[in-house]
Amino acid sequence: MSSYVIGLTGGIACGKTNLSDALRKEGAPVIDADEISRSLTAPGGDALPLIRKAFGDPVFDGDNLNRKKLGALVFSDPQALKTLNGITHPLIFQKMKEEMDRHPGTVVLDVPLLFETGLDQWCDEIWCAYLPQQEQLKRLMARDGITRAAALQRIHSQMPTLQKARRADHVIRTCGSREESAALVLALWRGLPEKNPTQKGEPF
Repeated sequence: MSSYVIGLTGGIACGKTNLSDALRKEGAPVIDADEISRSLTAPGGDALPLIRKAFGDPVFDGDNLNRKKLGALVFSDPQALKTLNGITHPLIFQKMKEEMDRHPGTVVLDVPLLFETGLDQWCDEIWCAYLPQQEQLKRLMARDGITRAAALQRIHSQMPTLQKARRADHVIRTCGSREESAALVLALWRGLPEKNPTQKGEPF
């Protein structure tokens, strides 16, 4: 089991993936919850039979999951989202534990729903990618090619990013360029030996 666990989280479209990629390039062991989720719902994935049982054939194209159809369904129906999370989260948690067992040192858990799922309890400290909501909304609409209403549905399905930031040990403001944001997270990573994880920072 990992000896020191950093939770990396943030709101949707807040630049967390860029931070995670920068850490990987630096050599940090990153366990990505979204990556695990995609593997579980890829062709032949362990979650597919359970998803088909819960939601039926309309969210499938043959044997393959239609992610757009499933996303449109769950982000417009809180109960459907709860059902999907009930299927995928236990499977994701198990895979994450298995990967943590393979990394005895410091490890980064990249988890969008870190607080919502209670996985913050696994972490020694938490880093949060943060954007003001208007910028978050703008980026999400551009990234996914969706309407403002659809983007707001997805944002509101998560804990507000400001609330996540206030619960984090370190907040990484991602308003600048990808390179600037990456430099901020790498400074945290490189400074780990000198840090005192019991000291909380209040950025606002």
